[in-house]
Amino acid sequence: MTTATDTGTFTPRPGAAPLPRMIAAQAALETRMLLRNGEQLLLTVVIPTLLLVLFSSADIVDTGSGRSVDFLAPGVLALAVMSTAFTGQAIATGFERRYGVLKRLASSPLPRWGLMAAKTASVLVTEILQVVLLTVIALALGWSPHGNPLAVLLLLVLGTAAFSGLGLLMAGTLKAEATLAAANLVFLLLLVGGGVVVPLDKFPPAAQDVLGLLPISALSGGLRDVLQHGAGMPWGNLAVLAVWAVAGLAAAGKFFRWE
Repeated sequence: MTTATDTGTFTPRPGAAPLPRMIAAQAALETRMLLRNGEQLLLTVVIPTLLLVLFSSADIVDTGSGRSVDFLAPGVLALAVMSTAFTGQAIATGFERRYGVLKRLASSPLPRWGLMAAKTASVLVTEILQVVLLTVIALALGWSPHGNPLAVLLLLVLGTAAFSGLGLLMAGTLKAEATLAAANLVFLLLLVGGGVVVPLDKFPPAAQDVLGLLPISALSGGLRDVLQHGAGMPWGNLAVLAVWAVAGLAAAGKFFRWE
């Protein structure tokens, strides 16, 4: 940056930009890179949209009484959060680590926690776009949500924190290729066994107890309780997500390797 003097010349004024501006610039860059990545768009937008339209329009899975879209929409919103905060972030961060991008950024004026804040902001921006798109599609399919908006917001925020911590933990400890395979495998397993499109009561009782403790089950179940059944604050689901968020972020902070 330079400043003008009385004689009309310019003198350098070295120094880093204000921290909020650096974080905002990095977040904008992270968001553009995420939205330009074809694989990430497939995970974050195309797959949740197809699942919502397909399973709402065809009687493929028994979702109980009521319209299928009322059951599916909350689960697909949870899936969108997982696809962005966990799968997409884990894969992108894992390859950034492999190619030395994180190492270079760590030596820049932007502190490491600022980089993580920028990545989190990018995830939140992408999730807002996802939620808006999926909500419009669900409403067009006849969805009639109701419930406490604050409860929905808390569930989405804690779900984002939980999946972000797990995604960063995976990206910071495994090789990029292993992260790619593991993140996609976990995505598929949780899609089937996390109450997203298949109700948990379709599984054996013993399996239900275990699956109910997964973050995707807590998120989809909590959103469904509020948006489909009009329940109040789902404290049990919020507690499960809070535990996953604290554990995942703490583990990521301790074991994440930048090189």
